[in-house]
Amino acid sequence: MTPDPLLTEIADYVCSSDSFSQEAYRTARLCLMDSLGCAMMSLDFPQCTKLLGPVAPGASMEMGARVPGTPFELDPVQAAFNIGAMIRWLDYNDTWLAAEWGHPSDNFGAILAVADYLARRGQALTVRDVLAAAIQAYEIQGVLALRNPFNRVGLDHVLLVRIASTAVATRMLGGTHQHVIHAVSNAFLDGGALRTYRHHPNTGSRKSWAAGDATARGVRHALMALAGEMGYPRALTAPKWGFHAVVLGGRAIELERPLGSYVMENVLFKVSFPAEFHAQTAVECAIALHARVRDRLDDISHIVIETQESAVRIIDKIGPLRNPADRDHCLQYMVAVPLIHGTLTAEHYEDAAAADPRIDALRDKMRIVEAPRYSADYLDPAKRSIANAVQVFFKDGSCTDRVEIEYPIGHHRRRKESVPLLESKFRGAVGARFPADRATAIFQCFAQGDPLDNLAIDELMRMFVP
Repeated sequence: MTPDPLLTEIADYVCSSDSFSQEAYRTARLCLMDSLGCAMMSLDFPQCTKLLGPVAPGASMEMGARVPGTPFELDPVQAAFNIGAMIRWLDYNDTWLAAEWGHPSDNFGAILAVADYLARRGQALTVRDVLAAAIQAYEIQGVLALRNPFNRVGLDHVLLVRIASTAVATRMLGGTHQHVIHAVSNAFLDGGALRTYRHHPNTGSRKSWAAGDATARGVRHALMALAGEMGYPRALTAPKWGFHAVVLGGRAIELERPLGSYVMENVLFKVSFPAEFHAQTAVECAIALHARVRDRLDDISHIVIETQESAVRIIDKIGPLRNPADRDHCLQYMVAVPLIHGTLTAEHYEDAAAADPRIDALRDKMRIVEAPRYSADYLDPAKRSIANAVQVFFKDGSCTDRVEIEYPIGHHRRRKESVPLLESKFRGAVGARFPADRATAIFQCFAQGDPLDNLAIDELMRMFVP
């Protein structure tokens, strides 16, 4: 039976020889650096660390895949869960926004776990091999997101992490074109996780480990395919029972463009603060207004936030916020904190910081307004802006300037400006986790180009063993 065209196109892509742009490789180095930095930062949060380690106590694996920043050596499936959850935990890793959105660096869970597992068994793999796999995973996830809004039918974007991780993990493990088709077909048959855990009244910490779960599932599908498990060639298009019919109501998945390196070249970084990406420019606006309002908080009558339709739908929240996962997906909260403090950190989402009564007082004064131009420019392929504007009005009739920012610091259009800040973010993350000499060596390793690419992946992973 001839496989569904999308399965074949994904398999063709991951099994082809690498021919990616230098810009894609340069950006992939930044993505790897930033992802490992985010993983190191997550280790300061007990809600994350309690989930790490083997799936059951004592179920470690001698010479298994290492989990950076921890002593764990695990089978590659569980290592992928660990690494993916760490990278994603603080909502600080890179992002992709389109009809669907997500975090392509979630796939590093599978990529690093599989690469280290293979390297420790004698396979010669370099950082450049990891970067090539990342470019492919980013592309699969991101291009699938361009025209296919799975969120509109209630599915979470980690569905695309599972598809991308399955494809690249199967190829990394030595799978053939047919193995990739088998594995990816099974990944589609899993259906999709519901977005329930991202939205009121159920917002919770699962949104921080769901990507780890998805990338680990990708490794599992890859290993099963290589063990000879069958695939399902019409997993997508089968009448009545296929993915299109059951999950998408008959709508077919479309690829807006051929698979190449577009997504890696245009990925969005969270550079300065861990905030849901639709709010990134709003946070920048609030920081710019901090000096004008910090001594007049009680004099504020109302605050107007103009934003895109996606932000209104996803992160416009009123009422009680029950946990950090609730707060870091609340536009009003993410604006209130920097208006008060002039910055926004992961610690500001914790209960102690949220107890500050000034935050909810400001939230109650906020008006969220969709700006049609922002919504249109968000979807325009030539722009892909993520615009917000913030203006504060006082009881005496005066007001601040209306501060508008269309492209956040991590946007491709501001890449030159963001790279030094990404490096500073990484330096701080590894400096807080390792002794000074080790942290310096790690940072210097990433400051290089070709030498980093040629480094054996097990050497890089060894640098992150405590």
